[in-house]
Amino acid sequence: MDRRIVHMDLDTFFVSVERLMDSSLIGKPIIIGGTSDRGVVASCSYEARKYGVHSAMPAKIAKQLCPHAVFVRGDMDNYSKYSNMVTEVIQDRAPVVEKASIDEHYIDISGMDRYIKNSMLWTHELRGMVMKETGLPISFGLSINKTVSKVATGEAKPNGEKQVDEGIEKLFLAPLSIKKIPGIGGKTFTLLRNMGVDRVETIQQMPLLVMQKVLGENGQSIWYKANGIDNNPVVPYSEQKSMSTETTFDRDTTDVETLKNMLVAMIDRLAFDLRKSKRVTGCITLKLKYSDFQTHTFQRRIGYTASDHVLLNHILELFKLNYTRRVLIRLIGIKFSNIVSGFTQINLFEDTEILMNLYQAMDKIRLRFGNYAIMKAVGIGTGR
Repeated sequence: MDRRIVHMDLDTFFVSVERLMDSSLIGKPIIIGGTSDRGVVASCSYEARKYGVHSAMPAKIAKQLCPHAVFVRGDMDNYSKYSNMVTEVIQDRAPVVEKASIDEHYIDISGMDRYIKNSMLWTHELRGMVMKETGLPISFGLSINKTVSKVATGEAKPNGEKQVDEGIEKLFLAPLSIKKIPGIGGKTFTLLRNMGVDRVETIQQMPLLVMQKVLGENGQSIWYKANGIDNNPVVPYSEQKSMSTETTFDRDTTDVETLKNMLVAMIDRLAFDLRKSKRVTGCITLKLKYSDFQTHTFQRRIGYTASDHVLLNHILELFKLNYTRRVLIRLIGIKFSNIVSGFTQINLFEDTEILMNLYQAMDKIRLRFGNYAIMKAVGIGTGR
């Protein structure tokens, strides 16, 4: 059976939502996030990109490059709302859907030839339905696998469509910059450029063993993608709605500092799990079980985030407001709910570049050496 994989990506999603809510923003260079000089750009419009503005850039530099841009703080609740609208439209009509992030989806329409005469026409009509029902611009790429379809979407933007016929995947990819290949980040790009590798065609001509020697397992993955080879399936969308952790003490305690330290350690671990799964939470719950086995939970709705310090501030406030009985505590726990797809930087509109870099550095250490390779000092000795 011939594979038919579609990649759909909302164009400048966050900017598009803001413009939909405020038509006066249409045509203007928009920068989402970074509303203070210490902030960071979370997203920007094509008009702003012409001036060299890009995501993760310090707001101060963005303002120097594009001083007439309109800076918008951003609204994660609205972004999630429109993201879910798009997902519903696609799921109502497509057989297998994978929601890869807040603004992109993979669709497997393999085997639908018996029901539809033309895969490109069917996808074109689906794109039209998304735009009609949500008011948002969206682009798509259609090919035999996820990698080529994603790259094709990028080539189709803004607000376009592109099909890569079976058998010409390598030909399509060859003239493109290596930056177009998913998995090639800043460091890998710099390394390959220093080797004289600029176009995908060069990687196609390199022996697989050379790529493996230079980049390890990632080199193998990049080589296959550059050659248009990707057998990864479209995984049906099923979003985790909550995550939690709790600890039962060996001895019941009223030691406030011990309880706070435990909360710090829990937030540390759960927030990392959120970022690792590319999700954010919009609701936190504190759970306290007393020595008399009475259990109380205290919940708070918050702006969507996966940021340690934001989550910690909220949970410590809940603890301070509600632990007033001074009765021995047997168990303490935290739960994140109302979880949606999203990235940490989306919610760090007013955080400094230094803080963002700190999160990224700590996460890299944990991903490589394990969850407990690095943690806040107060969390050491609180158990795992």
